[in-house]
Amino acid sequence: MKRYLPRKVVHFFNSEPASGIILMVTAVLGIWLANSAMADAYFSTLSSYVAGLSVLHWINDGLMAVFFLYVGLEVKRELLTGELSSNQKRLLPCIAAIAGVVAPALIYLAFNYHDPQQIRGWAVPAATDIAFALGVLALLGSRVPTSLKVFLTALAIIDDLIAIVVIALFYTAQIQSLYLALAAGTLIALVLLNRSNVVRTLPYAILGGFMWWFVLKSGIHATLAGVALALTLPLSGKNQDTNASPLLKWEHGLSPWVAFLIVPIFGFANAGVSFAGLSWSQLGHPVVLGIAAGLFLGKQLGIFGLVWLTVKFGLVKKPERASWPQIYGVAMLCGIGFTMSLFIGALAFTDPAVQDLAKIGVFAGSVLAAILGYFILFFSAKEKP
Repeated sequence: MKRYLPRKVVHFFNSEPASGIILMVTAVLGIWLANSAMADAYFSTLSSYVAGLSVLHWINDGLMAVFFLYVGLEVKRELLTGELSSNQKRLLPCIAAIAGVVAPALIYLAFNYHDPQQIRGWAVPAATDIAFALGVLALLGSRVPTSLKVFLTALAIIDDLIAIVVIALFYTAQIQSLYLALAAGTLIALVLLNRSNVVRTLPYAILGGFMWWFVLKSGIHATLAGVALALTLPLSGKNQDTNASPLLKWEHGLSPWVAFLIVPIFGFANAGVSFAGLSWSQLGHPVVLGIAAGLFLGKQLGIFGLVWLTVKFGLVKKPERASWPQIYGVAMLCGIGFTMSLFIGALAFTDPAVQDLAKIGVFAGSVLAAILGYFILFFSAKEKP
């Protein structure tokens, strides 16, 4: 296929920023359609039903289950053989990720503690969009030391893991015991396949499909089935051959689909918010302010503040060849919370009007964090570590 495509096109899709750029373009397209003459067609298509679920439901519960499957595969590989494979490697990004979840949540709650419904959005600004953040970092090329790219990747992976736990604990509907038991039984069967050293991927795929359906019907968010399936796939010890390892085979196979199809479709479908009738007073709504300030201020204060303290007290070492302004710039980039923030916002709020306010807050905080983070890293490249 590559030989039939222009060389520049192939080069673009092989570049690090490609997935982030495509996600940005599809999100802008969704916003444009939601505010154009085609708005009715855009929203009616998303709300139309196919096989018992709306198109938006299929995207958020179906396609995003594949996204979480990919995230789960990445997390497991990093924990077993990658940048999170030892306690020493995990400590700094783990500390930073926890601070980057707690600080934005506290800032959000400071704006919304008075309203029981709005409180549910506390986790919206706690997430980092790994595709966007790494995409911006890739635009800077050699201006950013490799150690900071590794640090941001590990931090974002742990951040995603925390987000998965948060969704399971705080954004789960009423539980249907029968379906939950069936899902648990399917998970046990998957674990037994792993323990029996089964490396064929078809049995995992079939049981994973059944588990997704059972989890969907159980009331727990169906995306968690993707994570559970990922954790049962064998890595085949330390063998990095993709032909021998089901986990690596699936991770490499899913990577382009997730980056260039699933996440952009999610962005296109969930970014669409109508600005018709939007007033300046709505921009000052506690939900908007809480999310925007949580992403833009909470992430940088939490991550950079705790990293600085732990390094100063000698508990951890800062990334090699990285200056403090560069670490601050990366902390700022962690305020890009697009994909996961929009996803959690859709779970946290049932009122479409509040969902739109949450989207506005996500856009505002993420754009500010991306722009300022880029320029901080651009101009700090000559700083001495």
